Amino acid sequence: MTGEMMKKFYITTAIPYVNGLPHVGHSLEYFQADTIRRYYQLRGYDTLLLSGADENALKNVQAAEKESIPVQDFLDRNSKIWHETYEFLKVHLDVFQRGSDKNKHWPGVQKLWKLCAENNDIYKKEYEGLYCVGCESFKTQAELINGLCPIHQTKPDFVKEENYFFKLSKYQEKLIQLIESNELSIIPANKKAEALSFIKSGLEDFSISRSNERAKGVGVPVPEDSNQKIYVWFDALAIYLTGIGFGWDEAKFNKWWPADLHIIGKDINRFHTVYWPAMLLSAKLPLPKQILIHGFVNLKGEKISKSVGNVVSPQDVVREYGLEPLRYFMLSQIPIDADGDFTDERFKEVYNADLANGLGNLVARVAKLCESHSVIASYSPVKRENEVMKQSFSPAVTTYLKEYKFNEALAHIWKEIGEADKLINEEKPWELSGEKAKKVLEDLVKRIQNIAFNLQPFLPETAEKILKQFSGAIKSQPPLFPRI
Repeated sequence: MTGEMMKKFYITTAIPYVNGLPHVGHSLEYFQADTIRRYYQLRGYDTLLLSGADENALKNVQAAEKESIPVQDFLDRNSKIWHETYEFLKVHLDVFQRGSDKNKHWPGVQKLWKLCAENNDIYKKEYEGLYCVGCESFKTQAELINGLCPIHQTKPDFVKEENYFFKLSKYQEKLIQLIESNELSIIPANKKAEALSFIKSGLEDFSISRSNERAKGVGVPVPEDSNQKIYVWFDALAIYLTGIGFGWDEAKFNKWWPADLHIIGKDINRFHTVYWPAMLLSAKLPLPKQILIHGFVNLKGEKISKSVGNVVSPQDVVREYGLEPLRYFMLSQIPIDADGDFTDERFKEVYNADLANGLGNLVARVAKLCESHSVIASYSPVKRENEVMKQSFSPAVTTYLKEYKFNEALAHIWKEIGEADKLINEEKPWELSGEKAKKVLEDLVKRIQNIAFNLQPFLPETAEKILKQFSGAIKSQPPLFPRI
């Protein structure tokens, strides 16, 4: 494969269960993925962004039963809502892969199973344990708090049955070596430490199938054992492979795999940093290059959840304040290594300070001054068709984005906005005339063009408006962000 063909960047977001619906916290991951994708596209990479729906889960079956509707109808309806939420947020998915797709998902899951079985990593045994349906995983007594799952605050079910198991314990030392050497890169450092701590505490083989009875007939059949269905994590994680052709389009798969970046939430760390790489090692498939693990978006300090009743939909926020203000808030206010908090008050405060009074005010002031002095922008960093890009990202933005420090990259851009404001206040171009005024304004125009260029991955629509306004004859426009 040539170097040119290898210039690709394959990004995935987490594959959600579709028993619930998206809330505003989910938009953090979508905007992170879209920002990275846009950054690589602007650098000339061929990109692919994939997500999907984890449909073969017991919790989906239970949710459908609760509504008294057929399981497939429930899955069709809810998966469509998840997919449409991406589109509503203008995060275009190249692939939305569904777990119930018998043509493009099931063959790849069974192929993955067979590859692990050929490596003698799958065996059958009788098992009993405590099973949390919310997590779709077994729990040890040590993991429970007062007998309840710490995440879902529910009592796990006692389950006893014969299942197939995967030899996770076999890969303990290999995983430690891969993660410590950064061959499997886990970002940020605190989530890498969490994964290593879990592995070093001793890995146990885990169940990768369920009886048809307990699965209620839903899911991918185990190859050569029609009495068992493939268990949710073995099935759902495979979406990262099957969505790009594994099991049905090998040329497509070979073009895109391995994933350059998996983006996930902290609650599914171990499944992606321990179970998933072990499964790929067993199947002798390349490992993903990086796994980015973000924290939760809380609402007034509390985890957003249906049971607490504090769910805010991204649609409501966007309809009230606009899409790019939500993008800006999520990317600038939530550091990658910690949880963040979303409140109406904080949102308005950030909107007014950074967008209305910061960026918006700078653009409006300079445009008005340029209009009154008939300034024509002779330079533009916008990439035109068949024309080499004349501009590149500032070194600081490049460095921060490579480390996925979205908030620090934006803080750097806002520092540039502050410096442009300072220049206006010092030079007072409204008091100048002729060449002196023109020189100061041309300097400000270049600064604004560079700010807008660097903003493209983060606030694509705003950046495009600014770049269009500051090319050719510069005119005043309605404010980018009217004050709330």
